[in-house]
Amino acid sequence: MKVMKPLLMASLLALPLIGCGELGKSDLDVKKISRTVAYSLPVFHLNQLPMDGHVASNAFNLFIDSLDPSRSYFLQSDIDRFSENAQLLHKTLRKGDISFARNVFDVLMERLNDRMAFAEKKLEQGFDIEKQEKFLWDRKDAPWPMNEAEWDDLWRKRLKNEYISRLVSQQVYANDTAETNAVAQAATNETASAATTNLVADAAIDEEANLSPEEFILERYNQFKLTMESFDEEMLLQRYLTSFSHVYDPHSDYMSPSSVEDFDINMKLSLVGIGAMLRPDDGTAKIVRIIPGGPADKDGRLKAGDKIIAVGEGNKEAVSILHWPLYKSVRLIRGEKDSTVVLTIIPAADLSGTRTKKIALVRDEVKLEEQAAKSEIKTLMLEGGETRRLGVISLPDFYADFTASGKDKRNARRASTDVRQLIYDLMLEGMEGLVLDLRNNGGGSLVEAIETAGLFISSGPVVQVKERQGIQVLPDADPEINYDGPLVVLVNRLSASASEILAAALQDYKRAIIVGDKQTHGKGTVQTLMPLGGSKGSLKLTTAGFYRINGGSTQLKGVTPDIIIPSYLDVMDIGEDSLEHALPWDTVRPAMYRTHNGLEQLIPMLSDQSKERLDENEEFRFYLDKRNRLKERFDTKTVSLSLEDRLAEAEAEKELDDIQNGTFLEDDEKDETPDIILDESLNILSDLIDLKKMGQTDGLLAPNLSSREGSLAR
Repeated sequence: MKVMKPLLMASLLALPLIGCGELGKSDLDVKKISRTVAYSLPVFHLNQLPMDGHVASNAFNLFIDSLDPSRSYFLQSDIDRFSENAQLLHKTLRKGDISFARNVFDVLMERLNDRMAFAEKKLEQGFDIEKQEKFLWDRKDAPWPMNEAEWDDLWRKRLKNEYISRLVSQQVYANDTAETNAVAQAATNETASAATTNLVADAAIDEEANLSPEEFILERYNQFKLTMESFDEEMLLQRYLTSFSHVYDPHSDYMSPSSVEDFDINMKLSLVGIGAMLRPDDGTAKIVRIIPGGPADKDGRLKAGDKIIAVGEGNKEAVSILHWPLYKSVRLIRGEKDSTVVLTIIPAADLSGTRTKKIALVRDEVKLEEQAAKSEIKTLMLEGGETRRLGVISLPDFYADFTASGKDKRNARRASTDVRQLIYDLMLEGMEGLVLDLRNNGGGSLVEAIETAGLFISSGPVVQVKERQGIQVLPDADPEINYDGPLVVLVNRLSASASEILAAALQDYKRAIIVGDKQTHGKGTVQTLMPLGGSKGSLKLTTAGFYRINGGSTQLKGVTPDIIIPSYLDVMDIGEDSLEHALPWDTVRPAMYRTHNGLEQLIPMLSDQSKERLDENEEFRFYLDKRNRLKERFDTKTVSLSLEDRLAEAEAEKELDDIQNGTFLEDDEKDETPDIILDESLNILSDLIDLKKMGQTDGLLAPNLSSREGSLAR
């Protein structure tokens, strides 16, 4: 069926086919900055990789991919021409010459103008939405079009995919916006201003819903074109120099003077904004972590892995942020307290990017109390009608009130002191065992992680830090043990940095059973901001790495739990190992420490009991089925370009959306969403208590400490 509709918005059709134009100039001394970066990277980065042809070739690929991640704008002939001197780019950079970057950008703008004209023409002609054909959405490794015929066919399918996606969105997901904004309305109904701003946001969303698919697509491309035309020399310089720094590792960046002003994204967003940590990803602003207690956390709809592609203010038209520098995106997302920001996102569960949705959030300030550790007693029913009281401490962040001064320091809020007090309170309530929940804990203060580990062990090393000057062992110096009972530490793929250090230390000491996803995040590096002097900006460089006391790095591999519970995060593109040019896992000499005896031999029994229990758990089987279907979706790199097929697929995929929201049951009337992973952790803890009791009478366990050097068995 050929679908042809007149385009109603003349303003969208009248897209001028201008030339590439002049790149906006800046006051930066580009030559000096480029030379400084070229000579600084190999000297100050942790791995001291020489600036040579290898770095140049990889920087070339990263720069091209950053401008054309879908390999849709450039032709193979462009790439061939660009790559002629790719291995010499490090030499031109040391001379302060970035003319290569300017030339590539000029060609991109020519290609963009060409594709805009093609899009207008093709949308006027319409598409055969009944034809059975496929579109390869994952083009990261696909070849560039060899000629104009291949180029046109690629874009025909691309536009058809976007057209069908819009039809599907209007038919299948039409009610989602109203439903999700009703949730936001209820959550922010505490003030009249919040309620008003959500109504304003709804009006903006409804206005876009009235656009035809053709109008909708052209408006998006027009926004993208305007974004690219607004590129100035500072933005291009940052993009180009960051391509070189990312060869060293994905967390090292060149930061232009403008972006230095907004460097502390995590902290600033946690003060007034949506409460999310972002990083650039394929031209979008990808959510790495939701900050506990922030607007996004309270609302619950934004998830790690979601990609923000446009930002609207109240009822104003959304602005595309595709290919924006992160600092510009952050400035747009932040705003006044109680004002509304409308985010257009590609959900993390939709890797193909064929579906977007809008989420309206009321900006707010995140208070320290809302990020603080929390505890509760869970009552577990045992066979025979007996009960067991188990404690749970949720620690979303290793926080510390660094602003406290003088006499306030002693009473300042800190993660370790809060956890110590919660342990004491839980013990007064008759706690028989403890689950320390570190899921989604993205890190924070290293000192607090060390001191929190010290609550469960006697004095000894907790983490090793490797710098260019050597290796430093950081210990817990306090011999006091605040809790020596049965302990389970719960982690997931979003447990990173300091939380990985804590989990690794307790695992190496054989003090706790680690439970969770197949591994933690795997970020085992430390970044330092190095000003380049004057108005040159700064380099954010990886200058140190974390190592376990058993000698293994937490980089890349993270921490492997003793008992793994399958998770939907395991099948998603989340974690250090998903980043290009991530530093490898390696080892250093183990530190000297003394382990607890007996716990390791219980792990096989605990694991078998857990697996048997989960195999019989109907709720978990339902969750696992959805998780496996989600994996199948991610593994499929193509989508159908038949509307009938896509509608059927969308109905099936809609059932999978709730897996990210924690809803696993078919019973929609269930009053409370179960936390299956936490529930199973409590069961494992109860099994551990039982086995420990058996060990005390049957000699299975020897609770004393023995002197032993850490090993690399893990």
